[in-house]
Amino acid sequence: MKRLLTLVLGLLSLAMISSCKKVEGQGGTSTIKGVVIEQKYIGSNIVAEYPAADQDVFIIYGADDTFYDDDIKTSYDGSFEFKYLNNGTYKLFVYEDSSTDPSGKAAKMVEVEITSKKSTIEVDTIYIKKI
Repeated sequence: MKRLLTLVLGLLSLAMISSCKKVEGQGGTSTIKGVVIEQKYIGSNIVAEYPAADQDVFIIYGADDTFYDDDIKTSYDGSFEFKYLNNGTYKLFVYEDSSTDPSGKAAKMVEVEITSKKSTIEVDTIYIKKI
């Protein structure tokens, strides 16, 4: 009986330890933030550049997923922030105009890795094309 009790307690301890591992997604203490800038094109020339206000920014939790998990709108100055993230790999994307894609839109992707708790990762400015 003692042996069975020890085995059960050992299995429960192992299950509790392995269930504490956090995966990508919400529930953490880190932040990813950045800015989206629109570049207005006429032909192949940039004629204006300005903050992408009210632009959708999407986030995918994990490197292997293909469908977005959350989204947020940029502020008046093109800034965005995803808070309360765990350590792991994330993909951010925004849509830009495309004259070669049948839908007229193309995804602009950025991959980000959070390696420590309570960190703030600032991505490089994301430039999107408007035609």
